Formats: sequence, C-alpha cells, structure tokens
Amino acid sequence: MAKTIPRIGSRRNTTRISSRKNKRRIPKGVIHVQASFNNTIVTVTDVRGRVVSWSSAGTCGFRGTKRGTPFAAQTAAGNAIRTVLDQGMQRAEVMIKGPGLGRDAALRAIRRSGILLTFVRDVTPMPHNGCRPPKKRRV
Repeated sequence: MAKTIPRIGSRRNTTRISSRKNKRRIPKGVIHVQASFNNTIVTVTDVRGRVVSWSSAGTCGFRGTKRGTPFAAQTAAGNAIRTVLDQGMQRAEVMIKGPGLGRDAALRAIRRSGILLTFVRDVTPMPHNGCRPPKKRRV
C-alpha cells in the first residue's frame, strides 16, 4: 500500500496570529478626494497606489441630495482618515478631483485630522476641446 504524504501547507495547521490590516504600518500615503455634485468619495492609498481605506458620503448614511453637501463630505473624509491614523500615517499628499461642493469641506477635514500634508493637487480632468456637445434643447 502507498503511504499518504502529509500536506505541509494545509489550512488546518496554520493559525493566524493577527489580522494583516493592523500589522501594516504606513508612514506616508495619498488621499484621493472625488467630489461630484451627487456624492463625495475619499480614498486613502499608500505611495504605491494600493487602497488602505475608503469612505463616501453614501456609506456614512447620507441618502439622496444630502450626499452632495459639504457636511457629508467632511464626515466621509473623517471616517476614511480615522482608520489610517491607527496604522501610523503621518504625512500625505492630497489629490482632489471633481467640481462638487465637498471639495473644500473634505480638505478642511483632512487638515484638521493632524496629518501633515506635503502638497494638495487638483487633478480634475479638463477637456482640450474634446467631445462634441449635445444638440440644443428645443422646448
């Protein structure tokens, strides 16, 4: 009879000491703020672009037209940053995209959080006379 070979990397044998999320230390990161008229999304990544934490006005409990308000954007930014402060983030770059009302409110919330900002960049896409506009509306 053939002998059974014990599996080395079986799932039963390995035990996780601590979750990976808490173990990772991130001293520097990038905060992306996407502010549209309907919602504000705040994403925190490390310098390589891997998402560490994110939040939006919708996930914070705001629904409908309240999602586009500056207060909702402020709450979303605070929620996204709270988790990365525990992981040791001290410095960050901020990229702001979009024309929404939450731009300034989110930036104000980031400044208040205690993270040192290296620079703030506006990365809103601007067309160089790109798409043809829709035809005029006849009423």
